[in-house]
Amino acid sequence: MEKLTAIIPVFNEQDTIERAIVSVLFADEILIVDSFSTDLTLSIAEKYDVKIIQRDYEYSASQKNWAIPQASNNWILILDADEVIGSSLREEIQSILNKKSTKTGYWIYRNNHFMNQAIKYSGWQNDKVVRLFQRDLCRYEDKRVHAEIITSGDLGFLNSKIDHFTYKSLRQYVEKLNRYAALQAIDYDKITDKITAYHLLLKPLWRFLKHFIIQKGYKDGVAGTVICFLQAYAVVMRYANLYLLRKKN
Repeated sequence: MEKLTAIIPVFNEQDTIERAIVSVLFADEILIVDSFSTDLTLSIAEKYDVKIIQRDYEYSASQKNWAIPQASNNWILILDADEVIGSSLREEIQSILNKKSTKTGYWIYRNNHFMNQAIKYSGWQNDKVVRLFQRDLCRYEDKRVHAEIITSGDLGFLNSKIDHFTYKSLRQYVEKLNRYAALQAIDYDKITDKITAYHLLLKPLWRFLKHFIIQKGYKDGVAGTVICFLQAYAVVMRYANLYLLRKKN
C-alpha cells in the first residue's frame, strides 16, 4: 500500500481541530500547518501523533504549497480544520492507495453544512475540490482565493464526499467573506477594468438570482436565502476592496 500524509492547515481552530485529526488517523503521517495559533489548537493537536510546522499566513495556496514538499509520503490528503473524512471516504481513499493509480489526483465532492443544516442547493450542490493527490506532481495555482490544483496528469473523481462544517457563527462567516474579498481584490486587479455600477450592482444582483433561483437556493429555506444574500455581498465587497486598493496605490 502507498503511504499517505494528511495535511491540515490551521489557525485558532480549537473548536474543530480534534474532529478533523481523528478523521484522518488512518494516514501514515499527519502534518499540522499552523499560522501561530493563540488558542488551544496546538495543545489539542499534540494529544495525537502529529508533526507541527509553523509559518506566518500569507494566503491559502501559498501556505499549502509551502507545506506539500515537507510531507514524507508520495500521496497527500489535504483537509481543512472544519472538514471531516467519513468512513466511506476513508475506505475509498485506502482502496486508491492499495492499487497503482494512474491518476495524479482526485476530485472529492463536499457535503456542506451551514447554520446547523445540510445545504443541498444554493449553488453548493456541486462543490468539489482536489484534495487527494501525488506530492511531486501537483501544486496549487498562485491565487489568493479559491486556488485549485495544477497538474500535468489526469484527475479522477471519488464517489464519497468530505463533510464540510463551514458555519461556526454568522459573524465568523461574514468575517471570512470579508477576508476573502480583500484577498480576491489583489487577484482581480489584473483582470478588471474600471469599476462601475455593473460591478457593484448588476454582478451582485445576478449572483443572488443565480444562487437563489437557478441553483434553487430557495429550497434550502432561511439558510439558503442567507447563503444567496451573502454570495451577493461577497461580490460587492470584492470590488469595494479593489476600489480602495487602487485608490491607495
